[in-house]
Amino acid sequence: QVQLVESGGGLVRAGGSLTLSCVASERAFRSYAMAWFRQAPGKEREFVATLIWDGAGTIYSDLKGRFHISGDYAKNAVRLQMSDLSPEDTAVYYCAADSKSSGTYVYSDDYDYWGQGTQVTVSS
Repeated sequence: QVQLVESGGGLVRAGGSLTLSCVASERAFRSYAMAWFRQAPGKEREFVATLIWDGAGTIYSDLKGRFHISGDYAKNAVRLQMSDLSPEDTAVYYCAADSKSSGTYVYSDDYDYWGQGTQVTVSS
């Protein structure tokens, strides 16, 4: 069973930056897109950004401008660079992969592989 392994979470002060990384455990695994979602305490999981591998590009939520997604298809890896963080960005961040080509890419149901989540805490 393929696993998505996230890293890079932690505690950062408001205004700071953090980069999250995610890699699939099996080199042979192939997906159509990899994405980041986040879930703050007491809130539903929300879409952050996705990287579509066939050159279709990226999709962002309204966090675009502060968050940047990039990746390496050959390595099954994706990163999320976050800048100018605020306490409102505090959440568990999840990496996800779509191996079935959902075609929409922005909903949780579009993704069939998920990481365990990594905590990001932004202090004021």
